[in-house]
Order: sequence, then C-alpha cells, then structure tokens
Amino acid sequence: MDTQHNQNELEIDNPADIELNKPTKSRFLFLLSFFGIFIFAWAGCYNLYEHKYQKNDKITVPSSTLYEPTYK
Repeated sequence: MDTQHNQNELEIDNPADIELNKPTKSRFLFLLSFFGIFIFAWAGCYNLYEHKYQKNDKITVPSSTLYEPTYK
C-alpha cells in the first residue's frame, strides 16, 4: 500500500523563523550568549559581594604568638 502524498502544497516562508534567516539566527545566538555570560558574571560578583569578609576586631591573640612574644 503506497501512502505517499503527491500533493504540491505551497509552503509560505515565515519571516519570524530564525532557521530561514542566517543573520537573524546569528544575531539571536550572539545576544543569547552575551546576556547569558553577562548575567552569569553579574551573579558571581553579587555573590562575592554578599559573602564578603566581615572585619572582626574582637579577636584575642595569645601573647606568645606576637611579633615580640612574651612568655610566662
């Protein structure tokens, strides 16, 4: 049983289809990668900012570990 269809259907190109227009496709992929890298870098910087080193002046240092140690 032959199920081939020999109908000559006319396909209309969709101008919004990025597969048919190579400059549009390359522009889309460039912008997608650029903003992806930008957001990744921004998120990393923000994470470093949120977890930055907090200064703590209330640390007690043993006297035997100073530059000029004092021993008992």
